Amino acid sequence: MKSIAIVILNWNGRTMLERFLPSVIANSEGARVIVADNGSSDDSVAFLRQQYPTLQLILLDKNYGFAEGYNRALQEVDADYYVLLNSDVECTPHWVEPVVEMMEREPQVAVAQPKLLMYDQKDTFEYAGGAGGFIDRYGYPFCRGRLFNSLEKDKGQYDDECDIFWATGAAMFVRASVWKELGGLDGDFFAHMEEIDFCWRTQLAGYRVRYCPRSVLYHVGGGTLPKSSPFKTELNFRNNLSMLYKNLPDGRRGWVLAMRMWLDRVAAVKFLMEGHVGEYKAVRKAHRQYRSWKPALRQKRMKNGTHEVPQVYQGLLLPEYYLLGRKVFSSLKGRFSK
Repeated sequence: MKSIAIVILNWNGRTMLERFLPSVIANSEGARVIVADNGSSDDSVAFLRQQYPTLQLILLDKNYGFAEGYNRALQEVDADYYVLLNSDVECTPHWVEPVVEMMEREPQVAVAQPKLLMYDQKDTFEYAGGAGGFIDRYGYPFCRGRLFNSLEKDKGQYDDECDIFWATGAAMFVRASVWKELGGLDGDFFAHMEEIDFCWRTQLAGYRVRYCPRSVLYHVGGGTLPKSSPFKTELNFRNNLSMLYKNLPDGRRGWVLAMRMWLDRVAAVKFLMEGHVGEYKAVRKAHRQYRSWKPALRQKRMKNGTHEVPQVYQGLLLPEYYLLGRKVFSSLKGRFSK
């Protein structure tokens, strides 16, 4: 019997724990539920100790962010499978078994995710993961069920089990052996894009990433950083460039990064013209940080090795979405790398 550890990384999320932890405990038969507290300053720990005295609790001394927080927490967890689960997720009955059964059936699958729907609109795919994630040739992430800010209704159109490029960090199943082999998430990322980077490295190492529609979760999303946060913008732009530098093959790295830097500058000007001065400054800061990180990124790249991996969309998502009006996954006309 394989051991499964569901680890919720909490930071000042007492309200979310109070609201959603009961569904995790009630519906996760056969798995151990653990909360790792990322140096919260609210009463999360006191609440857990009072209401769930038998629940395993891992206490980190400060907020290490999502990436390094999980790296440190999982060092203290012994299991065959890790499940990284956000605190703002409502679990449905028997959501764990289908994913683990799929991964047991296909040993090369090292990372997987369930179907992720919105908590407040349960017939709609959720932004953070939908029915599995992909990137286009310039590194723009999207999901089956979500292109940029356009969300699709779940009508069963993505009820097929399939390989994907990245699995959402909101509910990510990982073989513990592969997590350890790859050194976990990139702790320097702090938050955002770290799960995409991890899934990319997973595929570079010869494993697969897969989506399991028979497991369904409902996600609130955006609980830690609001959507309009300049800090969130900074993390997304910095980490996306860093991820591309680390993982792209030599033949594509230079021109892809040059194009992305240019597109980022266009986005920054658009922020400025719309009056979002904080977002404009965040993009500029992200570029400065990325340039300062290059020596370290070069070392990480040397450790990884790089080559082409499957499931990269070879089309151009930006013009397809904004100029051609293709707002749903099934309308994309480009091909995916094999």
